[in-house]
Amino acid sequence: MLLDRLNRTLRRVPGWTVYLAGLLPLAWIVWLMLTGGLGVDPVREIEHRLGKIALWFLLGGLAITPLRRLAGLNLLRFRRAVGLLGFFYVALHLVAWLWLDMGLLWSQAAVDLVKRPYLLFGITAFVLLIPLALTSNDAAVRRLGPGWRRLHRLVYPAVGLGMVHYLWQMK
Repeated sequence: MLLDRLNRTLRRVPGWTVYLAGLLPLAWIVWLMLTGGLGVDPVREIEHRLGKIALWFLLGGLAITPLRRLAGLNLLRFRRAVGLLGFFYVALHLVAWLWLDMGLLWSQAAVDLVKRPYLLFGITAFVLLIPLALTSNDAAVRRLGPGWRRLHRLVYPAVGLGMVHYLWQMK
């Protein structure tokens, strides 16, 4: 069967290739930045692209279990990489806002938070993702035992808040 063959092939794919492939969107943004392909407001475009990429990775990570259960496609061994890439892009999205947009002016960022409440949803989502990224290693899984699974359920509200953040800023 085609699906069995695909799953066997996927078992032979090294995990590091997911991380490498996950950097391609960042390379594309850098390329667009260097070639002037980001339009009239490159900072806004960088922020938005990084945020969208982060959401795609986080949603992709959430889709792995249903894909396995419903379609039989087994991508479980790549879920950690996909989730960490999602966190990486969320962090870059936040850094782009703080550094490129706010110029590391914390008082200006605080004013922006009050003026644009959807930013609080995004920052809350990021804060929820921090313990997940920090415990996405084998040692943490062993140390936390069953608590690891409960902790990692924070991904659902984090992604939900990220979606609200995205949709609200799109208006």
